[in-house]
Amino acid sequence: MQKSNIQIDKIVADIVDNIDFSGVVYMKSGNDVVFKSAYGYANRAEELSNTLNSRFGIASGSKLFTAIGICQLVEKGTLSFYTRLKDCLDIDFPNFDESITIHHLLTHSSGVPDYFDEEMMDDFEDLWKEQPMYLLKSLTDFLPMFQNKEMMFKPGEKFHYNNAGYIILGLVIEQQTGLRFTDYIESEVFTRCGMRDSGYFAIDHLPKNTAYGYIDNQEDGTWRTNVYSIPVKGGADGGAFITALDMMKLWERLLNYELLSEEYTNALLNPHIFVKGEVYYGYGLWINKRQNTIFKYHVMGYDPGVSFHSSVYPNLGIKLVVPSNKSSGSFNVIKAVENYF
Repeated sequence: MQKSNIQIDKIVADIVDNIDFSGVVYMKSGNDVVFKSAYGYANRAEELSNTLNSRFGIASGSKLFTAIGICQLVEKGTLSFYTRLKDCLDIDFPNFDESITIHHLLTHSSGVPDYFDEEMMDDFEDLWKEQPMYLLKSLTDFLPMFQNKEMMFKPGEKFHYNNAGYIILGLVIEQQTGLRFTDYIESEVFTRCGMRDSGYFAIDHLPKNTAYGYIDNQEDGTWRTNVYSIPVKGGADGGAFITALDMMKLWERLLNYELLSEEYTNALLNPHIFVKGEVYYGYGLWINKRQNTIFKYHVMGYDPGVSFHSSVYPNLGIKLVVPSNKSSGSFNVIKAVENYF
């Protein structure tokens, strides 16, 4: 990318000031860092600033890690993408279609009922009015929220974004490896990438250098943390914490075939299912095309007090990571930078 770093600096500076961004913007072109900066507070009460080494929650951005874990098991021969759910997980789902496969779950095309359907519910916090969020400490704790519900549609019929499907994939990883899901991902993904500052941390016991998520009340200017607004500990459908530098390592190791072979990396990056317009979904990540060519691979995540976008632009050689400890902002930064390409 033959673009001026000074111009990139100005574009990012303008947008972060305009939206009062809180988080990190980290960008590489090839092996060169072309932009890195932190904004806002990790801890507003103590006025502790975010830094490049701050850890941020990334909500559904974590689904990529789950998909990598599943692809590793397929590569080892433990599973196939077309293994039926009933043949690899000993949990009873009385109303589930018996033809559901791993591929269906990875591509949000399984039709299984969700515990939080983003097309039907606007506010993630509404879930915790009946289900205490502090009790959701493991993947099995989510089962009562969807296990006995009816299917939404037949497997493979269409794309419908689904959090419960990734909870189920995490349960498959646990049964097939004998490890807790979070332990497996931290060992086989984070450690192998050198992501020393990333992990699945309990929100009521966060480690040093972790940014608290903040929810702003636009009406009166007050704010609160998200400690009562999301599950106490993340899992297979979201909720990991990363640093921007660690997320960049993840992309680099993945694209260099250090987490999966070339065959299975390509399987993960393949646009398996059409979403809308020029948007497709692979395994655990979104794929945008322009003029029938892949423009970017990206992950994103939103929770109360969390917004996250991270993209790879293969034809431009650019990788961009934008975590934020506010409910919005990351998309605005990504879009402003993309408009410059």
